[in-house]
Amino acid sequence: MSELLYGSTRGAAGKVTASQAILKGLADDGGLFVPDGIPVLPMSMKELSGLSYQETALAVMKEFLTDFTEEELRACIDGAYDDKFDTKEIAPLKEADGVYYLELFHGPTIAFKDMALSILPYLMVTAAKKNQVENEIVILTATSGDTGKAALAGFADVPGTKIIVFYPKDGVSPIQKKQMVTQKGANTFVVGIHGNFDDAQSGVKAMFGDEELKKELDACGYQFSSANSINIGRLVPQVVYYVYAYGRLLQQGAVEDGEEINVTVPTGNFGNILAAYYAKLAGVPIGKLICASNENKVLFDFFHTGAYDRNREFILTSSPSMDILISSNLERLVYRIAGNDAGQDAALMKTLSETGRYEITEEMRAGLSDFAGGFAGEADTAEEIRAVYERTGYVLDTHTAVASYVGRNYRKVTKDDRKMVVASTASPYKFTRSVMEAIDGKYDGMEDFALADKLAEISGVPVPAAVEEIREAKVLHKTVCEASEMKAAVKSFLGV
Repeated sequence: MSELLYGSTRGAAGKVTASQAILKGLADDGGLFVPDGIPVLPMSMKELSGLSYQETALAVMKEFLTDFTEEELRACIDGAYDDKFDTKEIAPLKEADGVYYLELFHGPTIAFKDMALSILPYLMVTAAKKNQVENEIVILTATSGDTGKAALAGFADVPGTKIIVFYPKDGVSPIQKKQMVTQKGANTFVVGIHGNFDDAQSGVKAMFGDEELKKELDACGYQFSSANSINIGRLVPQVVYYVYAYGRLLQQGAVEDGEEINVTVPTGNFGNILAAYYAKLAGVPIGKLICASNENKVLFDFFHTGAYDRNREFILTSSPSMDILISSNLERLVYRIAGNDAGQDAALMKTLSETGRYEITEEMRAGLSDFAGGFAGEADTAEEIRAVYERTGYVLDTHTAVASYVGRNYRKVTKDDRKMVVASTASPYKFTRSVMEAIDGKYDGMEDFALADKLAEISGVPVPAAVEEIREAKVLHKTVCEASEMKAAVKSFLGV
């Protein structure tokens, strides 16, 4: 098998191996790493449908991460997808209300980020050994709520690493915040910033591009890497669960071999839906990729107009992991629809950083035909949670409800009746207040953990360990700073 190399979407950084791309996180020119081509799945969907989650992961990942040996990948996969997930299936597919919900929240932090962040530390440490890296790796991450905790849980006390997470102090749910600030591990550091997720993400990107800081860190034996969805080591593991979902549908007889399905994904940073697109390009029979936005509908507007414009009000919603106006991973799609023209991509990204907007050509817009966009307002989201619960007893979290509403609306408007898989990205226990108040106004005013107990009662799903363990957990991280002080906070923690 020939080696698959990775290059930057902006073209100036040269080609690197998969392990080097994982270690670097972001290319030196500020672009994102993309594979030279999307590999085709090595087996038929029929053959893949008989595999366990771990076996599916190996089949997919060895095609993308070609400089890892099969033995190395198997060790990473076995370490990641074990009994820290509360089901052997890892990502069960549940049918409710005429839709298949792909439950991606059975990991240690009850959000889909666990699917990739359980394996990233293993990939990172293996990649460091392969490339004779002697520096300690500092994982630098901005989070809109879920990535932070999943990355902290993945990297806590992993030898040779430190992890620093920035989150918007007032822009995450109470459970998300408690999960992060109670995180144990001598190598962990959590900082709330006065600002929103985009401020945190911009601050992190600026540090990645800061050559002087890079030299200072190197002199002290450190180097940055990223656990955000910009890291290809996050994206490739996400391709796996779309392959697995189709295999499950086939195995259950819900689809005929080769029958196309549609996939709806609640979308903020665009990584999760991009992984579904890569799965389609690799050979999974996916028809439409439906990009679901909340009221921060910058992606919806992009798909409808061809203009990406973040010059708008930032809205705090009940689906905070999607409260994003700079969808970093969209750059990988823009690069592809530009005919892999790094110069064109770099020019558009320069325009975005200077003016806050860019517009793609008509020719590029034609490359978006695999996608559809929709959005759900706050009232739509709450109504979807209530209606699905009343019809079926199945409880959606706020993000899944956005996707469920958008998928249902798409079906109604287009009359496209292909089977629909909705990426269910978080447990309702992560957003108990919003979920319970949507189901019935009488829960308004109850305390968060009392709401969790009530949710267990009405749903028949026990309170997950991730929630139980933070009931009485001690707050260990109290640092708060301005967005302009992020670099100083990093240097202080590392003693640089």
